[in-house]
Amino acid sequence: MNILKKIAKHTMLVTEHRWYVFKLSIKAGIPFRGLIHDLSKFSPTEFVESVKYYNGKRSPINVCIEEKGYSLAWLHHKGINKHHLEYWENCANGTREGAFLPYKYMAEMICDKIAAGMAYNKNSWTTSQPLDYWLNIEKIKPTVVHPATNMYIETVFQNLAEHGIKATINPKYLKQTYNNIAKEFNLTK
Repeated sequence: MNILKKIAKHTMLVTEHRWYVFKLSIKAGIPFRGLIHDLSKFSPTEFVESVKYYNGKRSPINVCIEEKGYSLAWLHHKGINKHHLEYWENCANGTREGAFLPYKYMAEMICDKIAAGMAYNKNSWTTSQPLDYWLNIEKIKPTVVHPATNMYIETVFQNLAEHGIKATINPKYLKQTYNNIAKEFNLTK
């Protein structure tokens, strides 16, 4: 695939993903988070590498990591985008632990994960896919996740699988679920 085609296809995919996130973020009551979501993908650090490794079948970041052992695009992306679990990973005194994300970033992350499935799986996407992905991701790529964050994600995705987008992606459900879990883990301030 020539470079112009890679630029066009990568740009269209990122834009489609951002559009899904924006629509879901409006439903979730966090429209500003949806508007600015993943703008860093157009920064030189992320865009150039993603175009170089774009093949239309797999994440350019994963392809780059397999070839080079790391991805500057991913290191940049997770380091400045607070809707990624990896942004909230703490390393101190020889331990690694995840923090409980603030609500607006947790809600954005939920929208992001759903939108990624919609953009990449197109018409084959189902409301159970985010839960299936989340329950299996630890087997594929271990990450450090705060237990309350894990519970929130699983609870929301379970509700999505059982009751659909409308019942799940709305401010009342998302915020109430967040507050209940924060209270259960004594994380309220």
